Amino acid sequence: MAEPILRLAGVGKTFGQLRAVDRLVLDVEEGEFLTIVGPSGSGKTTLLRMLAGLETPSEGDIVLRGRRINDLPPEKRPTCLVFQSLALFPHRTVGQNIEFPLKVRGVAAAERRRRAHELMAMVRLPADYYGKNVQKCSGGERQRVALARAFAYDPEILFFDEPLSAIDYKLRKTLEKELKDIHKETGKTFIYITHSLEEAMVMSDRIGVMHQGRLVQVGTPEDIYQRPRNLFVAAFMGEVNQIPVRRNGNGTWEGLDLAGHFRADATAERGHLVIRPELMRFVSARDAADNVVEGLLYNEYSLGSRLQYQIRVGEKVLVVERSRGDAFAGDPSAPVLVGWDVRDQLFLED
Repeated sequence: MAEPILRLAGVGKTFGQLRAVDRLVLDVEEGEFLTIVGPSGSGKTTLLRMLAGLETPSEGDIVLRGRRINDLPPEKRPTCLVFQSLALFPHRTVGQNIEFPLKVRGVAAAERRRRAHELMAMVRLPADYYGKNVQKCSGGERQRVALARAFAYDPEILFFDEPLSAIDYKLRKTLEKELKDIHKETGKTFIYITHSLEEAMVMSDRIGVMHQGRLVQVGTPEDIYQRPRNLFVAAFMGEVNQIPVRRNGNGTWEGLDLAGHFRADATAERGHLVIRPELMRFVSARDAADNVVEGLLYNEYSLGSRLQYQIRVGEKVLVVERSRGDAFAGDPSAPVLVGWDVRDQLFLED
């Protein structure tokens, strides 16, 4: 197997008594799109700053192509960081912003202009924007300018610090697809920080979930969503139903805050059954699914092509999500049966 382009070997960062990043171990393959997600304060931005050379690790090694780069300043690294603020030169044109890295390197004016137009085409900026003041560009256009300038450095790895967080939803969806396209076209290695689970799921080859300074799981979007390692990852990666259970002597499981006994493939004594809302369904009889509970439908939400239902079962609320073609058709004032199969649930130990 080829050596990873980037390797983190026990990398940590402390600020006084605070351990912001806790001895991370991670290999990043060349050409992959890796996204790091996590709640505020999880350490993802501190990690990115260490990778970009803006912070020095307190322990461990950052190794780029076999070379330890802990103390290498940002300008000496073959990497580039696209800031959340974009950090464009406000009184310069689009072309001047994109050409800046080339000018610093002493590239001739004609070649700078040719390369700028090439990069503008790559990020879907019209050619006549070359002379436009960057302050007159829209938010999405400025994002494209920042991306083109980053590629002008010809970096081996591009780091992104939540670059789409301040953009409206429709434009963000467009830029997500364009970023994924550009990643595929260029073959560069992308390491992307975001709090948006949707961005991570749409764009990434792999996702790393951070919690309290640690990478608690790294895997493909499907792995992270379908096979979370613990309750934190399960809940962080989208809405989920959690039913605390304990084993009975007869081999079934008793719901601790939900009336009923359930089937589960597990050997532990206590844990949680975890079921995604889209894997639950309305049933007409108790033998129509492996596990069934009775409750009352008390709210319904439209999610565009899908509908979400909230079902109150005692003090517990379960969430069921169905397509519009499979919408609930019964009496909303009468008790309803909600079911799911053992293959669609995950058992996670406490």
